[in-house]
Amino acid sequence: MPIRSAGILLHRRAADGVEVLLGHLGGPFWARKDAGAWSIPKGEYDPDSERPQDAAIREFREELGVDPPALPFVELGEFAYSSGKRVTVFAVDGQDWAPSPFVFGTFDLEWPPRSGRVQAFPEVDRAEWMPLEAAHPRLPAGQRPALAALVARLAA
Repeated sequence: MPIRSAGILLHRRAADGVEVLLGHLGGPFWARKDAGAWSIPKGEYDPDSERPQDAAIREFREELGVDPPALPFVELGEFAYSSGKRVTVFAVDGQDWAPSPFVFGTFDLEWPPRSGRVQAFPEVDRAEWMPLEAAHPRLPAGQRPALAALVARLAA
């Protein structure tokens, strides 16, 4: 059974078009990377015990430390990574969303490798609104189709 993940693609209209909120992956591996180093706030869930939308809300809170807007969620679809992992993405309008400051969740990692020293790193080290054109190359390939699905949904 493939690993399942769910996330929220928050979007808003700006003067130059649509923007989306993405998080830059935290930890030492991603620190100096940009292309492919950003993500829709998302995380894994067990489909036998949790609905994708509930997982998406939980993961948004865990990664960013704030609640997503309490607006209708629109399922954009389920998208496959080359690894076989599948991510269900929900679009939420963030036009009038004014969150409190982000408080990023953390994970523990032995760093440097084989040092025996475990350090805490943020899951996400920053979150930013960015135009769709800028977001596309920054996302992993498996999440990029969610941007096209959002554009199609907004055009409908």
